[in-house]
Amino acid sequence: MEFRGAFTALVTPFTNGEVDEEAYRRHIEWQIEQGIDGLVPCGTTGESATLSHAEHGKVIRICVEQVNKRVPVLAGAGSNNTREAIELTRYAKDAGADGALLITPYYNKPTQEGLVAHFKAIAKDVPMPFVVYNVPGRTALNLLPATVARMAREIPEVIGIKEATGDLKQVSEVVEFCPKGFTVLSGDDFTVLPLLAVGGQGVISVVSNILPDKMSGMCAAWFAGDLPTAQKLHFELAPFSRMMFLETNPIPVKTSLALMGRIKLDLRLPLVPMSPANAESLRAFLAGKGLI
Repeated sequence: MEFRGAFTALVTPFTNGEVDEEAYRRHIEWQIEQGIDGLVPCGTTGESATLSHAEHGKVIRICVEQVNKRVPVLAGAGSNNTREAIELTRYAKDAGADGALLITPYYNKPTQEGLVAHFKAIAKDVPMPFVVYNVPGRTALNLLPATVARMAREIPEVIGIKEATGDLKQVSEVVEFCPKGFTVLSGDDFTVLPLLAVGGQGVISVVSNILPDKMSGMCAAWFAGDLPTAQKLHFELAPFSRMMFLETNPIPVKTSLALMGRIKLDLRLPLVPMSPANAESLRAFLAGKGLI
């Protein structure tokens, strides 16, 4: 399957602190009905950092089963511990995911050489398509374009990158330096259209949890050569992107889905509900847009 277009970084619904399988399956089905191009379980938006390994495997399996090959599933499987990343990637492969989304190791801040060694070790033990996730705001390190290009050449499993720097110069250099066919996806809802303009292939999106049709529609319009429609949807989505990051992701998007009646608002510590003022701003915004 091709990793192209709008992929939703799925929230993980909880009820009383436990994975709510029924709500999760409903959310996945709604995403597909609304025209989403692909799904990403167990990413940051899915609160993967708070899932046990058993829950991690379960959430991926539920997603793969519910999707039933209708769209690609790119399963979050990264860690700052290479051995743990190998184990989580194996869960993704065994569950039947089409690829694994692997964050660069956070906190321990490896060198660029260490990053290459990390992904080579995972590829050696669990060969499957990988999309590397570069998000310096959460990891405290930046995977440089030259390193991405090196990995694309030396590690066949590394078929793409989720770029969440918001830095279009860096994104442009990744596209320029990497081999033709290397997939560059936006990890930043604010810059999807500019990334497409420099040769990107889509987005792994937070906002598409609540607006899958518009995010996939923007990508489809771009690929169809309909720039006016793509621009129109870009600007329609911009205020939603701002609201989804009023507080730490996924707090606002889970709050939005709860207000829309799609899931219960249940976050795992250390995430807590929005401040009353921000929650009211979000509620008023969604009401004004006709979503609640």
